[in-house]
Formats: sequence, structure tokens, C-alpha cells
Amino acid sequence: MPVNFDSIISTSSSEENFLKIFEDAFSGQDQLLLEAHQTVLSACYRNPGLSPTLKASTPERLAKAWLKKYNDSYKNRISRRISQLPGTVADPIVSIIINARLTGLTIEQLEQIKYAHRLSMSAENIQGLLLEEFLAEQLADYGWYCCWGESVRHVDFCNVDGSLLQVKNRSNSENSSSSRVRIKQPIEKWYRVDAKTGSYRWFYFNDKYDTDRFSEENFVAFVQQVLIVNPDALAIEVDNPWKDLSDSSN
Repeated sequence: MPVNFDSIISTSSSEENFLKIFEDAFSGQDQLLLEAHQTVLSACYRNPGLSPTLKASTPERLAKAWLKKYNDSYKNRISRRISQLPGTVADPIVSIIINARLTGLTIEQLEQIKYAHRLSMSAENIQGLLLEEFLAEQLADYGWYCCWGESVRHVDFCNVDGSLLQVKNRSNSENSSSSRVRIKQPIEKWYRVDAKTGSYRWFYFNDKYDTDRFSEENFVAFVQQVLIVNPDALAIEVDNPWKDLSDSSN
């Protein structure tokens, strides 16, 4: 019968015994059980409702599958990955709707609007990943580890003290599903910007850790550096006219 996290947790006599299963499996992969792994796995043990939905034939194979998912996500973080181009075509009716209201626009201008929207969507698709990696770098000094590969459901960061954190870019994008999950402790929730006022909430971390390292200026600098080093992090269609316009101005 296949095993999952819940079944392993229920048959483990202690958290230490649970972690030993993963430590042994990791050693077979020449991988140490690092503090990051231990912190995230401990969060699963203490909050079974947040465990990933992986299944395998044995506990060892489940542990290996979890490690692969975790490692693959880390290695493919936004500063390293090549993002995929949009997999859908634009609906022509959108341009017709715009043109029905703004009748003076030319076909070329409507095309520019279409591609500007698609470019913006590509940027929006990676902004959460950029925020996640920025916070992973900054929060590491305070005992927080990123749950790469959704290694804990509904949670983005776990702390060595057992705290759980969910982060969002905007207040209106918060996922409420975590509130319906059976857990032993609440999940802290933080969003970067208030969607109604436009105010940033970096003070949450600065006040908590008596620092000024968390700021929009530092996040902007991080985003710019990522795109300079890895421009393919933002997928841009070859025929997007805004790309040609940018290339011609450089």
C-alpha cells in the first residue's frame, strides 16, 4: 500500500524518528539533512494538515521524492530559470472592445496594447517568485527557510522556532485556503503592498528584527539585478513590438 506523509507521521514514535527516515534516505543520495530540510520537515510533522500530497511505495522513496521536488525547485528559482512563453493566444475581441470605446486608435496601436498586456502578464507571473527569493535571502539570517517546491502546503517559510509564514505580493491576492487547514498553530501572513492604499509593509520585518534591510528600494535593486544577470527570467515573445522598441533605443 502506498505511503504518504500522514501515514509516516502517524507511525513515527517521535519527531526525531520521523526525521531519521529522511536522514537515512538523504544519505543514500549523498545529501546531508541540513537545517533547512529539518526545519521544513519538522513543520510537516507538527502540522500534518500542511504536509505535501506526495505518495510512494515506501517511506524511503517518499523521502527521496520530497528531496527531489525541493531541490528541483531551488535549482530552478527565478534567478536561474528560463521562464516559459505564454501558452495561449490573445482573444481578438479584447481589441474590438477597446476600439469600440477608443475609436481613434489604429490597428498598430491596438496591437501594441495587446502585446503590452501580454508583457505585463509575464511580469506579473514572476513577481511572486522574485519576492520569494528576495525574502529567502533576507530572512535566512533570522532562522527562516523557504519551503521550496511547495514542500509545506499553504506555507512559504518555516522558522527554526516552529513559526510558519505565508507571503503575498498584494493584500488582495491572499490565499484564504490555509485558514481551512487543520494545524496546531496559526500561519503568520504578510503581504508586500496594500492594494487599496499602495503602502508597503516592509516595516513588519524591520520592526520585528530591529533592522532596515527590508525595503522596497532593496527589493527593486534585487529585481533589477536578477533580470540583468538572467534576462530569460522574464519571457518575451519574439514578435512583441515592445522588444524591438527597447532594442532600438539601446
